[in-house]
Amino acid sequence: MSSDILLELNKVSLVYRALPALEDVSWQFLQGQHWACMGPNGAGKTSLANILSEQASHYSGDYRRSQSLEQQGIAYVCFEQAKALCERDKKLDDSETRADASDPGTLVEKLILGDQAPNEQFHYWVERLGIGHVLKRGLRYISTGEMRKTLLITAILSKPRLLILDSPLDGLDRSAQTEMRHVLDELLLSDISLLLLCRQIEDIPEGISHLLVLDRGQAVACGPAKAVMAMNRIRELMAPELPSLAPLPLAAARPYRLAAGEPLLQLRKVNVSYGDLQVLREVNWLFPRDTHCCVSGPNGCGKSTLLSLITGDNHKAYGQDITLFGIRRGSGESIWDIKQKYGQLDNQLHLNFVRGMRVIEVVVSGFFDTIGLYDHWGDEQRKTAEQWLAALGLEQYSRQGFDTLSFGLQRMVLLARAMVKSPVILLLDEPTLGLDGHHRRLILRAIDHIAAGSDTQVIFVSHSAGDIPTCINQHLVFEPQADGFSVVSKN
Repeated sequence: MSSDILLELNKVSLVYRALPALEDVSWQFLQGQHWACMGPNGAGKTSLANILSEQASHYSGDYRRSQSLEQQGIAYVCFEQAKALCERDKKLDDSETRADASDPGTLVEKLILGDQAPNEQFHYWVERLGIGHVLKRGLRYISTGEMRKTLLITAILSKPRLLILDSPLDGLDRSAQTEMRHVLDELLLSDISLLLLCRQIEDIPEGISHLLVLDRGQAVACGPAKAVMAMNRIRELMAPELPSLAPLPLAAARPYRLAAGEPLLQLRKVNVSYGDLQVLREVNWLFPRDTHCCVSGPNGCGKSTLLSLITGDNHKAYGQDITLFGIRRGSGESIWDIKQKYGQLDNQLHLNFVRGMRVIEVVVSGFFDTIGLYDHWGDEQRKTAEQWLAALGLEQYSRQGFDTLSFGLQRMVLLARAMVKSPVILLLDEPTLGLDGHHRRLILRAIDHIAAGSDTQVIFVSHSAGDIPTCINQHLVFEPQADGFSVVSKN
């Protein structure tokens, strides 16, 4: 192995769940280079990173690493890492046996430092990424963006020879994305070699010298970044034509009635605190009929807490002036009474969904609000599910395994699942998170199709201003104040 080669792959292949994830990939990463690996959802980017970081060992072919890489190692920052840490803390939660009935779990500061004392580098990066205010919080109680920053600092302080970052701009609000771009520029000038996993050309920093493009597990282009990005076939790969949509099916019969003339949701002077931390302060929100709302605000502002109040998942709704579908919260309604009126889609649902199901079964499970399909279902439910797949341009995938679809197509299938029962409100929490540009356009177009052709109203939560469907006619904005955030409704 030449002394100027950092790592080298020769005809590397990986099979996952009996399907090829990578096929005969050969690639050299030289000392002094910075690479991005780009491709649509399902291209094989994560599989490549898992092999490089030795999280996947069942591959064929040859993978060789330089001595410096062996000695200093590889750090890999990805969403799955954050999920695993939070799930571990949930399993170890001992709140029921503690005097204060609260287990914070692993503190942010503890994860970053381990058993080391804070040093100059620690203080620099904590201030640089602005997470000093969450150092004493548990990992389960910080936002997606704060978790991403925490994992990045942990990786940087480990002083790796190679740092792999999976979609580092995902899950960040606009200002945080701008700041992260500056941080990436700074890292590109450091002694650490970078490999970024990207879903669109716009996410590749200027300092990236080389680009590897994957599609369906195969390397389709490799070389200097600017030359590869200029290729017409690469631009066509990343922005294919959108499939046609069919008309929406007739609304399914709803087993409930809504109070006539009442707004769907109304919150008056709602406050939520956890210990000394006040998350929501004097929130007023009226969500009337014929409204589609975008809820936006910086990472950690309280958007998830607000959503948990209106879906019945947060016990702090009791005793407050919250009216859901014409009924005052705490008037004897069950959680099921509330949830049956929502169709929901978020990243956590996607990542937790039961494997080994056919697409048609995943969509039918929306009738039962189950993560998996455990009830008997009939021809009428099948027919409605197939109509929704056709309406969203997915009819050709009906009999395929859900696992065989790309991440982006799976998200579209879950949107069909959310709609089969004709919910009163379609609640979408960061629905474009983790999607490439093509699938973002697909899902935004599908949401507008639903808003225009049904009586379902949309609540859309997003950090990125460019990821908002055109149907939105109300904005609920978390605006920063000196002592937290105020929530302002704008039509």
